[in-house]
Amino acid sequence: MSAQDELAKKLDAFDPNLFPAEARETLSQMLREDVRARVRAVNRRDAEAWARVKSRADWESLCGPRIEALRRSLGIFPPAPERVNAQMTGAVEGDGFRIENVVYESREGVFVTANLYLQSPSRDRMPAILIVHSHHNPKTQDELQDMGMLWARQGCAVLVMDQFGHGERRGHAPGPRQDYRFRYVTGVQLHVIGDSLMGWMAWDVLRGVDLLLGREGVDRERVVLMGAVAGGGDPAAVTAALDPRIACAVPFNFGGPQPETVYPLPDDAEETFNYMGGGSWESTRNLRLSGRDGFLPWAIVASIAPRGLIYAHEFNWDRRRDPVWRRLQKVFGFYEAADRLAFTHGAGLLSGRPPEATHCNNIGEVHRKMIHPALKRWLDIDIPEQEDQQRRPAEELASMTPEWREKHRPRPLHELFGEIGVSRAAAARAALADLATDARRAWLRRAWGALLGEVEPQKDPTPKPYGTQHAGEVRIERIALEVEPNIVVPVLLMLPGDTTSPVVVALSQDGKGRFLSERSGPIAELLASGVAVCLPDVRGTGETRPDSPRGRQSEATSISSTELMLGQTLLGSRLRDLRSVLRYLRTRRDVGTRVALWGDSFAPTNPPGFADPLMDGDEQPDPSEPLGGLLALFGALYEEAVCAVVARGTLAGYQALLGDRFCYVPHDAVVPGALTAGDLCDVAAALAPRPLRLEGLVDGRNCPVPEREIQRFFEPARQAYRAAAERLSLASTASEGIAGWLIQALRDR
Repeated sequence: MSAQDELAKKLDAFDPNLFPAEARETLSQMLREDVRARVRAVNRRDAEAWARVKSRADWESLCGPRIEALRRSLGIFPPAPERVNAQMTGAVEGDGFRIENVVYESREGVFVTANLYLQSPSRDRMPAILIVHSHHNPKTQDELQDMGMLWARQGCAVLVMDQFGHGERRGHAPGPRQDYRFRYVTGVQLHVIGDSLMGWMAWDVLRGVDLLLGREGVDRERVVLMGAVAGGGDPAAVTAALDPRIACAVPFNFGGPQPETVYPLPDDAEETFNYMGGGSWESTRNLRLSGRDGFLPWAIVASIAPRGLIYAHEFNWDRRRDPVWRRLQKVFGFYEAADRLAFTHGAGLLSGRPPEATHCNNIGEVHRKMIHPALKRWLDIDIPEQEDQQRRPAEELASMTPEWREKHRPRPLHELFGEIGVSRAAAARAALADLATDARRAWLRRAWGALLGEVEPQKDPTPKPYGTQHAGEVRIERIALEVEPNIVVPVLLMLPGDTTSPVVVALSQDGKGRFLSERSGPIAELLASGVAVCLPDVRGTGETRPDSPRGRQSEATSISSTELMLGQTLLGSRLRDLRSVLRYLRTRRDVGTRVALWGDSFAPTNPPGFADPLMDGDEQPDPSEPLGGLLALFGALYEEAVCAVVARGTLAGYQALLGDRFCYVPHDAVVPGALTAGDLCDVAAALAPRPLRLEGLVDGRNCPVPEREIQRFFEPARQAYRAAAERLSLASTASEGIAGWLIQALRDR
């Protein structure tokens, strides 16, 4: 056995951990505690700002900029159409009502299916009610039919639309809660192009308001927007905040205590209530930048004042202790409009069972009984004497008839997202085209920095040694870097001798331990050639990884979503950690100025052309883990001292997330607005002429990208490397020889 092979064997058996198991359990909560502390800081700032509000002018000075920030956060809206393109495709006659099956175009190529309930015979000056359904079921659900027929018989025009990706707008196979689960994928894809699921949902609702107001006989002064429990109240509240045409809003479970909130509230709820909320995989609740820019849910709901507001809760409501209710009362008092504020609620708890717990699918009869008096007072909508049911089969309420589909041929949403992404990336590329090399890199740093969040280290890291061991001639140091208060980056630094050495910093989502065991051979080759190797666990990886599985509903997704609310990305924070590690290495005399970055992934890929199962089924495809390669590329963009880059198993680009309706990319790898700054190919192009090796790249479904497609994706990089083509390596499969390539690249510097 050669000395190098013997070293590789020793490295493979080496314990990479700095901390004992008990300490690692604490470290697994590091990210969670960090975001919780920052959420508490947001709530403190919000409370301080609210305490300064003493008048209507104070309130409007506070609220106005927050709602404008909300509008900006939702994405890039197209111009509103002068007239909504709509078509009635069928009608159903009932006892005192008529249902028109409608399709309207909310933006080019985006079609919304809806049922419009009208009194039969119809009358003039009809109040209009638009109902945003829950994430449970589409427009044909029983409670939605009940409400449409009920208020139509009371003389209203009632529009019930299929929400994005639900019902007839579904682009995926039907199955248990598949529409709901696909909201996550759609949200990820919309983030990539610089938009949001909430923004597109609100835009659909706004155009639904246009449709109603364009209807002859509808009273423009009496428009009601209702948002059902479980995901309907969120877009209803946001839309009402944006659109002054809404005369009354009824957003369920948004702004204050949620069904999951402890009941009753504690006596100190004013100080302890989480006004900001926290991130999760449910895309509509994670309003990006809401914590940073202050448009917290309560403020969105309060901004509806002095228009009518029915503060709505599915279950029990602790009116006496609810701090948001007190804030709403104060805001409506500024306008002398206390009589325009009402409430409705149910009974029991989320964990309970009917009839004690008033579970409903959208808005239940028990909740409607408390809504009727307010609608009568404010909008003169008659209170029905009784509710009867004349529910129709879903087939009768279908809007997209075969004839309509044949004529319009609606396209899959991911294709529309892809076209928008291409257009926005091309606009960024055009802005780069005439810039000199240094100016191009500066432009990209600014653009990506605005998307990633804070990427500059806050201070010099504080190192704490955790012992030194030897593997033959190699000295291995265990070091904990405190890069920020309460944020620790465990590091293994392997030094081949007593001389000053160039260094390779190696990164992966799985952390230093997995990197060492999977790549012990190449690491031994580097060390045997006099190259130092640094293996850091950037936050949330390796020893600081949250102690739960990764995936859509994981703690990692919750933390990443909360970061977006706070104005940061987890990828940006990890890039900051990497830069702190590089800053530390520059302080050492035994590490030279020649630095290379090697990002790798050990996640298995999916075979091309595999059949996508139902989400959350028994057998799920493997997700990608592109972090290592992303950090290597962005690290080199921001750090001029990096003289070579290897990225293996990472994304071929953020555009690759839009090639299919399915997407198996972890939430913490997503950068909202990525395609407004170009794409990874533009980052790669900015590294020219530094040696760059990209291989084994994957698409959004975590399938290997063919060679032809890689060449196409990275055309900007190929153009940038024309004068140094030998320094750019693009390959569809991972290959041997990484260590030799890095050694040569470091020598060529």
